[in-house]
Amino acid sequence: MPTETFEFQVEARQLLQMMIHSIYSNKDVFLRELISNASDALDKLRLEALRDESLDADVSDLHIAIETDGEARTLTVRDNGIGMSHDEVVQLIGTIANSGTAKFLQELKQAKDAATAEGLIGQFGVGFYAAFMVADEVTLVTRRAGQSEGTRWSSTGEGTYTVEPVEDAPQGTAVTLRLKPVDQEDQLFDYTSRWKIREIVKRYSDFITWPVRMAPEAPADGEQAQDAEDGKAAAGPETLNSMKALWARSRDEVSDEEYHELYKHISHDWSDPLETLRMQAEGTFEYQALLFLPSRAPQDLFAREHRRGVQLYVKRVFIMDHCEALLPEYLRFVKGVVDAQDLSLNVSREILQQDRQIQLMHRRLVKKVLSTIKEMMAQRPENYATFWGEFGRVVKEGLLSDHENRDAILRIASFPTTHDQEKPATLQQYVERMKEGQEHIYFMTGESRTAIENSPHMEAFRDKGYEVLLLTDPVDEVWVETVPEFDGKELRSIAKGEADLAKEESEEDKAERAKRQEDFAGLLAWMTERLGDEVKEVRLSSRLTVSPACVVSDTDDVTPALRNMYRAMGQELPEAKRILELNPGHPLVEGLRKAQAERPDDADLAGTAELLHGMALLAEGGELSDPARFTKLVAERLERAL
Repeated sequence: MPTETFEFQVEARQLLQMMIHSIYSNKDVFLRELISNASDALDKLRLEALRDESLDADVSDLHIAIETDGEARTLTVRDNGIGMSHDEVVQLIGTIANSGTAKFLQELKQAKDAATAEGLIGQFGVGFYAAFMVADEVTLVTRRAGQSEGTRWSSTGEGTYTVEPVEDAPQGTAVTLRLKPVDQEDQLFDYTSRWKIREIVKRYSDFITWPVRMAPEAPADGEQAQDAEDGKAAAGPETLNSMKALWARSRDEVSDEEYHELYKHISHDWSDPLETLRMQAEGTFEYQALLFLPSRAPQDLFAREHRRGVQLYVKRVFIMDHCEALLPEYLRFVKGVVDAQDLSLNVSREILQQDRQIQLMHRRLVKKVLSTIKEMMAQRPENYATFWGEFGRVVKEGLLSDHENRDAILRIASFPTTHDQEKPATLQQYVERMKEGQEHIYFMTGESRTAIENSPHMEAFRDKGYEVLLLTDPVDEVWVETVPEFDGKELRSIAKGEADLAKEESEEDKAERAKRQEDFAGLLAWMTERLGDEVKEVRLSSRLTVSPACVVSDTDDVTPALRNMYRAMGQELPEAKRILELNPGHPLVEGLRKAQAERPDDADLAGTAELLHGMALLAEGGELSDPARFTKLVAERLERAL
């Protein structure tokens, strides 16, 4: 095959330009990223060899080698891992395969400081491109295990790259950087310097489970001849990392920085984790776990192709990169390592789903994560606020799927409320603030806080000083239908059923309400008949104080927003008519009552009833069934008023 020239994907080209022009200061991390990629390749080869005995691959001495050439100004990171085929090179290195790339680049351009930029880059797992921060040209030579022909990839990062076949490539991947000139002011150090390589590996990659080796410094010609005369053997390669599994070491032996570097290696996030969780189970079933709660959500957290699950090891042997069986989907943001002592090395994803020990670990890990969040809420409220802002929407998914831990999830959840414009509240805090005589926890779902606060449904609750939960996440529409109560207090939507705010009415108030019901009986019956195609019932409201009307759902009916969500997923729910409530104290409603009693056959009054219903729908952000007719009716009445 001849040499082929390809253009980088537009997003990849933009990213490369940012790398080349040094968007952040700590350039040492390029080596961490290359070593991390090499470690992943070695893990994959060992796993492949376990599962496929016919694989023609040498796994006798898996390692990472670093080679430097001061005169040529080159640095090579070499591994004898799984390698890549020609097609994989083109697919993986020429593009950024992530649905959120455009948003990522936009945020990257807007990043106000280096730390923000580093964190954004890490979210997208584009560590290979970091090589262009320190190199004028990057060349990659690779051969996939089991294949005979290798591939060479090369680029200066200017927009194109070349790919050509290589006959004698060794198994694995070698990345060679032609380094930029040293520039201390720009923190471009001499990356051919042995002490600098040692420093970087020790700081960022000491825990890597494979040996990271560096060949000994070549002696001068005279020294080489003298050694030969003295019969001295040439020194072997130097291993730069300790290869000690952090999760197997006691807490006082490991620094926070080491834990953070392991997190970055696992997650490809360049920012520190928010929390570190350690677990050690002993007895009939032994395992160790080291889990991390990230400090920010990845851009693809809600994407269908998002990879989730922690790394699974068995007796320090890497088995699986994304073990979904160990944590539920609503904790998909948790990163880390679980090392079990009693599982088979040849375990498959199908076996994991049924394994009793895996299920036991699953339950314990979930409880550990939830208890850590609860502890963080009590003792480190700033960390909790950061966590909930990033991952609260995901955690609330557990209210639908994890019935065993539903109460624990409810106790770590917090929600915006009418009590405070800025600070969310837990359900426990809400219950403690409930007014005397209040029996229920009131909530309302909607698209935004502003939309809910301006809703007519809020009027009576605001007047009586009742706190209301303002639920604006899409998942809120679903979980409130399945969670009936908290601490014995029923969760009740203020936009469904009767408002039921008149528990402490005086005899005088009851008499007043009964008289109004009698006075408006004719209007209610007439409007129910006129609007029968649109509404189930027209009744007087106890929740309105300012607006003339509002539309509510019956207690057990599905809300329009939830129906729309199901429709978007391709599931149609049967339509349910809603209830129109009228404010008997509003001049428009009182005027309509008198007019209908005096002129029951006036055709214009039917149009007024339609307008009243349409206004109520629009006030809650709903959709009109016939916008053109509504507009026509409004225009006619405006014309008469002029």
